[in-house]
Amino acid sequence: MTSTSGTPEHDGSDLAELRKEIDALQAIPHEEVVNPMPKSVEEREPTPHATDAIGSEKWDESAQDETLED
Repeated sequence: MTSTSGTPEHDGSDLAELRKEIDALQAIPHEEVVNPMPKSVEEREPTPHATDAIGSEKWDESAQDETLED
């Protein structure tokens, strides 16, 4: 960098803090920056859990027969 008269040449030492901030911002996904989710909504989101595959259920035939008789 060039410096004006009367000021020392810039050594870039104060840019480390700015670099940390830039890195932290780059770590945030683009969707979160553009459309952030409010904390209250995020806290109320249900926790996903594993489910059985479609068609893999084992139905008890005796329970079906009782339902059909009613």
